[in-house]
Amino acid sequence: MTTRPTTPTLPLDALERAAEVFRVLAHPVRLQLVERLDLDQPRSVGDLADELGLAHAACSQHLNLMRVHGLVERVREGRVAMYRIADPRAVVILNCIRAHAGPDAG
Repeated sequence: MTTRPTTPTLPLDALERAAEVFRVLAHPVRLQLVERLDLDQPRSVGDLADELGLAHAACSQHLNLMRVHGLVERVREGRVAMYRIADPRAVVILNCIRAHAGPDAG
């Protein structure tokens, strides 16, 4: 017996966009970055890299990929690149991951 969804199916283009976001977020480092970023208070690449134990260049590459896909935005403060969450849905996705894969998940 097949169970059909109770809500209308999403258009293919919406599913393709969602899949692209999932591909971008499907890396542990990028998920850690989402955890550490904020909507209002930008953080520097250096601080984030040091906190995660990453090379600054590697951290910058992860952030840039997320920026290209609209998940984070870069703010310049002089010569320092600062990042913050641009799309709050990235946090919603992270919260879903927490709910389904966290220590109490089951």
